[in-house]
Parts: sequence; structure tokens; C-alpha cells
Amino acid sequence: MSTSSRVRRTLVAAALATGLAVTAACGTAGPQEAGGGDELRLWTLQNEGINTVQQAAVDGFNAEGGPQIELTTYLNDPYKSALQTAIGSPNGPDIFYNWGGGNLKGYVDAGQVADLTAALDADPEVKETFIPQVLETGTIDGKVTGIPMQGVQPLSFFYNKDAFAEAGVTEFPTTWTGFLEAVDQLKAAGIQPIALAGAQTWTSMMYPEYFLDRIGGPEKFQAIADGEPGAWRDPAVIESMRMVQDLVDREAFGTNFTAVDYDNQASQALLTSGRAGMELMGSWQVTSLNDNFPDFLEQDKLGWAPFPAIEGGAGDPANVIGNPSNYYSVSAGSANVEAATEFLMNGMTSPEYVQGMLEKGQVPALTGIEDQVASTGPFADFNTYTYEQTKAAPTFVQSWDQALPAAEAQTMLTNLSKVFTKEFTPEQFADAMDTASR
Repeated sequence: MSTSSRVRRTLVAAALATGLAVTAACGTAGPQEAGGGDELRLWTLQNEGINTVQQAAVDGFNAEGGPQIELTTYLNDPYKSALQTAIGSPNGPDIFYNWGGGNLKGYVDAGQVADLTAALDADPEVKETFIPQVLETGTIDGKVTGIPMQGVQPLSFFYNKDAFAEAGVTEFPTTWTGFLEAVDQLKAAGIQPIALAGAQTWTSMMYPEYFLDRIGGPEKFQAIADGEPGAWRDPAVIESMRMVQDLVDREAFGTNFTAVDYDNQASQALLTSGRAGMELMGSWQVTSLNDNFPDFLEQDKLGWAPFPAIEGGAGDPANVIGNPSNYYSVSAGSANVEAATEFLMNGMTSPEYVQGMLEKGQVPALTGIEDQVASTGPFADFNTYTYEQTKAAPTFVQSWDQALPAAEAQTMLTNLSKVFTKEFTPEQFADAMDTASR
């Protein structure tokens, strides 16, 4: 074991001992212990490329001769079911993958997640390694309960350079007025302005997410996420829905966007063929395009840009929306919270893990890795853009469907689809969500 690992293990042990003493004093029985003290179970999603990086981190930890970690992977839906059933039981994971925010809060509220705050406070060097805006999404009720373990995923516009040139749009607009002018130019040139996979409402959700933040600032959605009465009926929410319907009326998304399916790359086909000018999507877009339409990237036809500022809005145009990261959390019932915490603090910040993630197109949520980001992999230019955008963002707002409780999120998606098809007015959407959130 290295000296730094030995020192860190001592710090973690001391910090957790203090935290556990406080918990014991509270008199709660807590969840049943998972696994055994010398064996730790790590559950994560199945992703062939990323899983190899995760396994390498596990192998490095196991080689130190202490408790041994076993990594198990699941497909998305089976994973969610398995975790809900097993967490807190003797058969549950010691370390588990999650999305932070509302997804994590339910487990925290049930007392199933270890508080890592003391361990991080005891090692400020590690704590300060994480980008604060991203660590915040793993922080529930002031307690750090999730450690970023994957790449940052802000939403940006991706555009077809040739389509923009054909329409006479010389650069991506930085203001909403300029954006609407570009929409009109593209449409006049016979190009659908925006590709939207409207068969899945989560893709449509990206627009009101940004509208609300740009118009009212992050406080507006935070009030919604906090369950404040009347938050869904805020004028900024209603204006956001009006802006959605303005784009629909302009036919910015074309006329059959509800039939465009993300899962069969239909929106990407519109973008890469030049039939559409741009698409709002997460940072995973580049690697996905490389998998499905590699010639488009090889011919340098792809451009990217942040969501424009909305003139007169209260939100900072440097704010970003999306998935701040994915997270690992430690089960409160683990028989070895100390070792699990040490693995997260060491393994998720090691140079080897960072390098491995970058080579898979993932940009870790860590500070001080500018040189590695700029020099690693075929997408270094885009990854640098993503990294700098995330670091500079005053606020990184989590996607609504991840930040909200599951039932409210599903209702939101259902009602939002009615805004895009104009079955709901903006006011009807606000009223429906106000009722659903009570």
C-alpha cells in the first residue's frame, strides 16, 4: 500500500468513526449489513467500454491486499428494480451506481445511504478535486452522499456546418433573438431548423429546462424540486412553455417531430444528412455520432455551441443543464463503509481512472485535469469545450426527470408532451403540475 493511501485510509477511518458514533447516539437501528467486512459488492450499469475502466480501478484497489471488491453490472431497468429490492438487505450492494438528485434522495431519506461528508472534510485535497457544481448534485440535505464517477454531461447545441453555411448563418447565435433569426434563415433555405426526437419526451424537455433557467434563474427550478407550493405556476414556467409553443408554431422542429425516434437515430440522421440544421443534446452526442455516422465527424461537419442567452432574463447564460454526472454511493448497511469510502476517494480521482475515462470519451468531474483532457482521445477539442463549460458554469442544473421524484417526473413528461402538441396551453400545464405536486 502506498504511503498516501495509508494516510488517507487513516483519515477516512477517523472521520467515519466520528460519524458512526453520532449515528449510534441517535438510536436508529439502521439497515441490515450488506456483504461481509472483507468482501464488498459494487453494482453499476452495463457499459462495455466504461466497465473496463471501472474494473481496472477495482483491480487496483484489490491489489492493495485489503477488503476485496466484486463488480457486478446490470442493464438499466433491471438494475433499478434490483437496487430497490436489495438495498439495505444482506444481499445488497456496498457501493451502488445512481443519478444523484431526486433519484438518490429517496434512498437517503430511507436511511440507506452513508454520509461521506466527514470523510471528505477530513481530506480537503480530495474534496477540492471534484468540480463543486457537480458534487452538489450528490449532496442531499447538506450531506455528501454521492461521489461523481463518470463524465459530465451538459446539454449543448450540435449543428451541421454545411447546412448553416447553405442558409447563410455564419456563426452560431449567442442570443435568443439571433437564434430565431437563424431558425428563419434555415427554414427559408428549405432546411428544417431543429432535429427533435419527439417520440421521447425527455429530448423535448431540454428546451423548457433551458428556457426556465435563462428566464428566471436556477432558483425557479430549485423551488419546484424542493416542492414549494405554487412553484410550478411561477410566471417564468408559463413563459417557458410559451417559448416552446412559439418554436412549434414556427415549425422549427418540422411538422412530424412526434414520430422521430431517438432510439433508431432518426434525429441524428436528420442532422447529419443536412435535412436539419441542429439538435440540442447531451455531451454523449459526439461519441454516439461517431458510432452511427462516423463520416460526418471525419469530414469535420459537426459544430457545437452553448444554449443562447435570453435577453432580459434573470438567469446567467453560463449556467448549464443536463446530467452533472453519475454517482457512486455507499450503503449505510455496508459491513465496511470505511473501505468502500476509501475506494471512492482514491479510485475515482486517480490519474489512471481519469485517463481511462477520457479514452472512452468521458470527461471526469474533476479539477486540474486540463492537460489530460486536451491531449487525450480523438475528441479532445470537444471534451475541452465540455470541461471548460462545466467548470465555468455558476450552476449546473440537473435534468428535470432526474431531479424530481419518479412519479412527479413521469407526470411532468406526460404533461410536457401535451404542450408540444398544443393539447395544453402553458397555463394548463402549470395548473396540472401544480395539482400533481401537492
